[in-house]
Amino acid sequence: MRLLERLSAVVARLGEFLASLATLACLALISLSVIARYGFGAPQPWIDKTAGWLVLALVMLGAAEAQRRFEHIGVDVAQKSLGPFFFRLSRLIGAVSVAATAYLLLQSGIETVAFSQMIGLVTEVGNIPTWWVQVLLPIGAVLLLVVSVVQAIVLIGGRLPEYTPTGDEELPRDTLARGE
Repeated sequence: MRLLERLSAVVARLGEFLASLATLACLALISLSVIARYGFGAPQPWIDKTAGWLVLALVMLGAAEAQRRFEHIGVDVAQKSLGPFFFRLSRLIGAVSVAATAYLLLQSGIETVAFSQMIGLVTEVGNIPTWWVQVLLPIGAVLLLVVSVVQAIVLIGGRLPEYTPTGDEELPRDTLARGE
């Protein structure tokens, strides 16, 4: 079980690393765009499109690590008032919900890529096949699905996943894991 957790962490961290690179590239391109537009009066429309692709990359590739660390939007205030059993149950419901959403996103992403390939869509920038950008949807969905399924398995097995914020650091994590 712990090996599965470690593997999902490696996958999520790889996505996070790639998302970080996309963020830095986006920052560099937008800076270049501002300098070209306002410094030289020469706007570069291709940068706006490319920056949009990079934002898609950073969101889709970074979501799995955010899920793994429970850094997504949550109702921590409500979870603080729950007892240990319901705390774990709420985390399980959350992980299963994210897994279901990731599965739907995966199916939709695969269909989107297949459709773009079928009709031969290309981008306005450099005639790049559109599916090259759209493939980030199923890739990000797979990363998110792996992490959320592993979290659900760990929770069902009676433990809390690594990085689970308890909301009450006075309670030992093992107490919450056992549901005492």
